[in-house]
Amino acid sequence: MNKSLYIVALLFAQSFAQTAIAEVDTARQNELLYFIKHDCGSCHGMTLKGGLGPALLPKTLSAQPTDYLVTTIMEGRKNTAMPPWKTMLSHDDAIWIAEQLQNGSVLETKMAQQNQSMTKPAAGKQ
Repeated sequence: MNKSLYIVALLFAQSFAQTAIAEVDTARQNELLYFIKHDCGSCHGMTLKGGLGPALLPKTLSAQPTDYLVTTIMEGRKNTAMPPWKTMLSHDDAIWIAEQLQNGSVLETKMAQQNQSMTKPAAGKQ
């Protein structure tokens, strides 16, 4: 293989690999975590263990192709309660959400933590 063809192939492979990595800044990540907990959680259960919609746990999603999950997030599912979120989320948002759900990285957001601390009584004040 000549050197220029090798470089083109390497650049193509690198750009293809980068399409699977969502670039979402930290502030948007916090918004998306809140979105997952509250918007997704309203149908899939607040703990994402299932409800009207199926469970969104790593053990159920890790075997699914990320592209399949992204399409489901963006386009919804016909004849189900799953709406399309493409008017509210970017493609990178959907990739990031799918990856977080697949690897179990969905943690409570700062907003959710603040709301919980406001509703919990202080120690010794019950």
